[in-house]
Amino acid sequence: MTVAEAGRMGGRLVSEKYGPEFYERIGKKGGSSTATKYGPEFFGRIGKKGGRAVTAKYGAGHFERIGRKGGQKVADLIERAKTLDAAAEEPAPETVTAE
Repeated sequence: MTVAEAGRMGGRLVSEKYGPEFYERIGKKGGSSTATKYGPEFFGRIGKKGGRAVTAKYGAGHFERIGRKGGQKVADLIERAKTLDAAAEEPAPETVTAE
């Protein structure tokens, strides 16, 4: 068994035992602890650092492309919801039964 496989197995067991709320709790604890230790500005600094790394890796237009893709997805979902709402408001066709 590789280290990666052991890690996956351990993560799966912890997830099954404690559930998703466990990860939410420890994430909040970690975030609060980090904010206390380094200050809230720390998150801004690491965010900018990550953004620069992503720009270096994928190019300057990357964020524009993913923004457009996300915006298009939202527009599609809104249009779909409107279509479903309109269909739900239409009266159901009367069914003719043979007597």
